[in-house]
Amino acid sequence: MKTLQFTIPVAHDRTVIVQEDHLPYFYPYLHRHHEAQLMWIQAGKGTLIVDNSMHPFQDNDIFLLGANQSHVFKSDADYFHESNRNQVKSISVFFNPNGNLASLFNLPELHMLQNFVKDHNKGFKVPSEYYRDISRRITRLKEAPPMDQLMHFFYLLRSLYAISKKVPPLAGSKNSYMSEHEGLRISAIYSFISQNFAKAITLEEVAGLASLTPQAFCRYFKKHTGNTFVAFLNELRVHEACKQLTHQKCESISTVAYNCGFNSITNFNRVFKHVIGNSPKEYMESYHRNIE
Repeated sequence: MKTLQFTIPVAHDRTVIVQEDHLPYFYPYLHRHHEAQLMWIQAGKGTLIVDNSMHPFQDNDIFLLGANQSHVFKSDADYFHESNRNQVKSISVFFNPNGNLASLFNLPELHMLQNFVKDHNKGFKVPSEYYRDISRRITRLKEAPPMDQLMHFFYLLRSLYAISKKVPPLAGSKNSYMSEHEGLRISAIYSFISQNFAKAITLEEVAGLASLTPQAFCRYFKKHTGNTFVAFLNELRVHEACKQLTHQKCESISTVAYNCGFNSITNFNRVFKHVIGNSPKEYMESYHRNIE
């Protein structure tokens, strides 16, 4: 997949790159890079779009992304308001399994880690119960002197390997191949939908954004994302609804439904249960039980 090819700033004296970011919002374009990325979101909320799947993210979530896996950490809409004073904070660990590390991974003692990287090229989310261990190892890696960084990196990979059999991949096996021009077009579509999902979006409107007829757009979107336009829009709205339903200022389920772009509570309940597996009321009750 050739989406937006992103080049990681390379430190010529480093095999593993550790990048710390404090920004108004995350990089908002669908992109990929040759390096695998371990992303620790220290502060920030939004939706991770990776290949043909979506995952909400919040403070202290950690994601592993495979090399050349297309993705965008889309910050919530309020991060883009001029009045917004919040910032996102993250630490990323970038490593190219086919670069300088390839010869090390070929060592018999490290075949286990080489297979781990290959087997999890679709990425995964670190379960919350392992957050403390993985975040501590990332911190040690970041603070270590150059020679010790590589040692801490392998300890980090070993910890990820230990939990990897217990987690599902971030995306399915379907890959979508597109030119750089098409990647820019899909990125623009994603951006438009994520910024306007709370209001009615017509098929004609979003097709016009892509300079396609509605029929051609439906075929194009399904081919390159694995989802229909309606399914993608509904899933994005439901993920936003999940955040609002568990917010302290949540007024009512019906208010959340209309705030997220649904035109009826009946339709909202049906779509929500299809995406999440529970009704909005059951989802809220389960969340509050876990908090208690």
